[in-house]
Amino acid sequence: MTSEQLARELQTLIKGDVVYDDKTLDRMSHDMSIFEMRPLIVVYPKDAVDVSIIVRFVKMKKAAGEDISITPRAAGSDMSGGVLTTSVSIVYTKYMNQLKEVGDDYAVVEPGMFYRDFDVETKKHDGLILPSFPASREICALGGMISNNSGGELNLMYGKTERYVQGLSVTLSDGSTAEFKKLSLRELEDKKNGSTLEAQIYRDMHRLIVDHRDEIRDAAPSVTKNSAGYALWDVLDEQAGTFDLSRLLVGAQGTLALINEARVGLVRPKKHRAMMVAFLNDLKDVPEVMHRILPLGPESCESYDENTLKLALRFFPQLFSQLGVMNMIRLGVSFVPELMMFIRGGAPDLIIMVEFAEDSDEEALKKARAAVWELRDMHATTEVVHTALGAKKFWTIRRESFSLLRKNPKGLKAAPFIDDFVVHVDDLPEFLPELSALLAPYHLTFTIAGHVGDGNFHIIPLMDLTDPKAHDIILELSMKVYALVNKYHGSITGEHNDGIIRTPYLPMMFNKTMLELFAQTKKIFDPQNILNPGKKVGGSVDDIKRYMIVHK
Repeated sequence: MTSEQLARELQTLIKGDVVYDDKTLDRMSHDMSIFEMRPLIVVYPKDAVDVSIIVRFVKMKKAAGEDISITPRAAGSDMSGGVLTTSVSIVYTKYMNQLKEVGDDYAVVEPGMFYRDFDVETKKHDGLILPSFPASREICALGGMISNNSGGELNLMYGKTERYVQGLSVTLSDGSTAEFKKLSLRELEDKKNGSTLEAQIYRDMHRLIVDHRDEIRDAAPSVTKNSAGYALWDVLDEQAGTFDLSRLLVGAQGTLALINEARVGLVRPKKHRAMMVAFLNDLKDVPEVMHRILPLGPESCESYDENTLKLALRFFPQLFSQLGVMNMIRLGVSFVPELMMFIRGGAPDLIIMVEFAEDSDEEALKKARAAVWELRDMHATTEVVHTALGAKKFWTIRRESFSLLRKNPKGLKAAPFIDDFVVHVDDLPEFLPELSALLAPYHLTFTIAGHVGDGNFHIIPLMDLTDPKAHDIILELSMKVYALVNKYHGSITGEHNDGIIRTPYLPMMFNKTMLELFAQTKKIFDPQNILNPGKKVGGSVDDIKRYMIVHK
């Protein structure tokens, strides 16, 4: 069936828009990953009723022998290829983007709402925020945050999105709707009654988790954060007597159900902040710095490397243009110490930002100074930052670390493929030198940024993807780096998820039993495999090869 035929047939059924013009299809062929997949059509549903109609339509076409599927997309800031498809792309940002309710400590929101807009509205309620926002906070949407189980700069204190999702209203793979939230075991038994797909899901998932409780428990990643696989270990809490399938859908990348609405918890952070910045000359010092700093209870502990700092200095006007002329001048003066480091040839390997949030400026400043004191005998340059503008300098560089790469010379592209691994902080003295040894022979230009307090690093090289050698390097290094991560019992993705780029490497992290349980989970929710196929389950290295960008 052609794009035109499919679009015209579906348009007669829904209130939303169905389009297939070249401009839209080209735009929806990319996210922030190294892949390109051109959808057959793009659908903008008006509401949950539209979503149900779309799913039933695709289900009918699939049953008739059509090779068709649905992939949900919010803002498209995904770095794994998780929102890309060659079939039906269903996009929520045009219409399903409303904030439905804000309560004392929660909000109800549709998946297409941009986080930046959501944040403005929730802060009107005495400073309430959803603290699991990623570095892409200005361009991401709530649906993507939930589907990837995103985390960010406040993860150290507040945790990832999984902690805040209290309930999900979804469309299932047969077009029916359901609400998933924490249930008591008595409520679970009630849910299991009936002939609906929802009841069948509850029956089958409860049986699967109970029958394999030991294997699931043993497979749960021990690092601070993980978005790999399906979080089967988070569904059943036998001690509390609860069962919560919403925990399974968070991070599922739209492969199990389509999100129509989410209820998310909100927090009210302390308002007074001060920052300690440490410039490290040796990455091997990172664990000791963490052991000394983390007991002080920082709100965040972020990092970026020498290459990121160089890029920030190079693109200073574009990076800070939103601050106004006078603030840019003041900020420019504040960069003098960093410039002097480069002049003296003493550029740091890593810049660590440690921010404290307290009830008063005095308390926050006291904590920041205590952090400096803790590092007094280490080979690190430290400073205390206690003004909003001063902190803005460091936060902008950290948050824009990926964007800075994209401003580089024409022909080179930021290539996220080993961009999100997590290891235990105590293993960093052994892990980091081994990682450096793996990377050295490839002579890549790359930046290192991430959530150092969690042992979560983002390494993103610049590569010419028109060069076949670059594709070979991506495949070779992925195997080597993920083998190293597995050696140290880490996770291949802390928050960016599996998508196209990491699904083939899940066997390096999980055993055959768990991979089969993931496959069974997918089949229980989606028997016809129409919801975002090839992600989380069924993806292959051939997919990486097939969809990697090859043109200029």
